[in-house]
Amino acid sequence: MIPNPDFVNRPNNFWAIVKYASELLGYSNRLPKNKGMKTYKREEFKILEEKVNISNDLVSDVLIYLNYRNYIIEKNIAPLLMNRDQAKQLFEHLRSIHNPKCMLRLNKQRADKRHFNYLSCIVNILVEAYLKGKTFCDNPRGLSLITDKDNKPAITLSRWMDGAYPTIHNPIAIWEIKEYYGTTTFGSRVADGVYETQLDGYELLEAEKILGKKIEHYLFVDDNFTWWIKGKSYLCRLIDMMHIGLVDEVIFGREVATRWPEIVKKWP
Repeated sequence: MIPNPDFVNRPNNFWAIVKYASELLGYSNRLPKNKGMKTYKREEFKILEEKVNISNDLVSDVLIYLNYRNYIIEKNIAPLLMNRDQAKQLFEHLRSIHNPKCMLRLNKQRADKRHFNYLSCIVNILVEAYLKGKTFCDNPRGLSLITDKDNKPAITLSRWMDGAYPTIHNPIAIWEIKEYYGTTTFGSRVADGVYETQLDGYELLEAEKILGKKIEHYLFVDDNFTWWIKGKSYLCRLIDMMHIGLVDEVIFGREVATRWPEIVKKWP
């Protein structure tokens, strides 16, 4: 999913109210008969206006955005999220077609819980297939270093990425993958994953500001239970993060099979 141009380059006070209103008014419906996303109404913002000084125009803009965000999550994004069996089926289909030589990661579980990291493998398979022989980093084991025009070190990112093109040294593109297939509870690991991506986004914005270098930053997420059943509020934060400019695109579930090849084919 790409950002909606109507909501990019908004000022900080816009995003401050978006986050505050989301928490105060709720991200989704909590009634047993209606488990979908919340539709916000203008009168709900009275409680906000009693707490902070905000203009009618700002309230109207935030209201439009919140309802847009929640609509696309429920109607467009939720149907894209796969469960483990669906991800496995897509992975095996692509592996049979492309016969990949790239890194295919396994999870860290043991015995019968041990299996491929399906989304990570799908991402690598498609990069290899559509780069058509060009190199990429399918298993980064170090921090990304960004240098200036004289090749002097300028910024080193704080975390290891899940992939980079062409290398982790002055990459053109980097990506992160958050797949949680098979989980039965919703824990802090998902929240940590969201905050990690935010950190990476701020560091990349700083690199762009200092060096004038734009590094493409992609986030892949999947698992219907984790993100849709349990984590609707974190889906909202991902959409906010994308429109703030901390990640260029968030690619959800089965969207990887269609959108990711389009992106990879554009790389020089």
